[in-house]
Amino acid sequence: MIRTVAVAVFDGVAPFELGVITEAFGVDRSDQGVPTFDFRVCAPVPGRVTTSMPFDLHVPAGLEATLDADLVAVPAMRRSDTPPPELLDALRAVVDRGGRVMSVCTGAFVLGEAGLLDGRRCTTHWMYADELAERFPKALVDPDVLYVDAGQVITSAGTAAGIDACLHLIREDYGAKIAAKVARRMVVPPHRDGGQAQFIQSPIRPLHCDTLDEVLAWMSGHLDRDLTVETLAARAHMSPRTFARRFRAETGTTPYDWLLARRVEQAQLLLEEGDDSVEQIAVRCGFGTAAVLRHHFTRRLGTTPQAYRRTFRRRPA
Repeated sequence: MIRTVAVAVFDGVAPFELGVITEAFGVDRSDQGVPTFDFRVCAPVPGRVTTSMPFDLHVPAGLEATLDADLVAVPAMRRSDTPPPELLDALRAVVDRGGRVMSVCTGAFVLGEAGLLDGRRCTTHWMYADELAERFPKALVDPDVLYVDAGQVITSAGTAAGIDACLHLIREDYGAKIAAKVARRMVVPPHRDGGQAQFIQSPIRPLHCDTLDEVLAWMSGHLDRDLTVETLAARAHMSPRTFARRFRAETGTTPYDWLLARRVEQAQLLLEEGDDSVEQIAVRCGFGTAAVLRHHFTRRLGTTPQAYRRTFRRRPA
């Protein structure tokens, strides 16, 4: 369970990626029932730390802040820089004692230097995935995903994918409802699956352009229905082939995978908050039967619906 988060930085840190981690774990949202994390920013040498932008940071804490942290995060850093040896030792120590480490974007190169990617599936920004694989040949680099949760080592792709990784960890430890509250405050989607493609053809939509927003909203409100590509395409006034192509361009995934992610997410909320049986939840979420729900739930989350309910139901804030 994540209660203490330390962000380790050194000269050349990227402010945006640092801000992503800070926004997810460093903001007090206790007024909304969200847990408050013991949040720290630390550096191998406390004091002035330069950034990749034309301003510096003042970081008063040293790496002792990582000693009892449940999660130690590394933002994007310059790939050409050699991480301080004491930072690499600190990261290895976190994993050795059972803690978790996370990188955002090129922070994965720091984890690689620490040897923490060896034999593990991982990712980074798609522009630097080949370089990561070349520099750390024992790492199992996947360039096509938003983030990878390899147990104690979590890596994410560029910029906003760090938000997805942070929300994933919050969801894993505190449930879908808490993650949704954090996402709502950050004004971001509550859940983008880690396996979703990094590259979306139209992430910024021009004004007065037809998009699938209305169809996506309708899909979210009718998860219990049999939503075929043909049905959705007709609603969007497109051919099935054009609809499938447009859907991937706008969301980075297929209609089937998008629906599965939303249905599992809805099942999580119902398991946490309601009294419906697994069979009833399966029908309400569009899975039809409890067996189908269990299959997809276990495949995506690594646990059964009943075990998830026992863990997260009536959880104290």
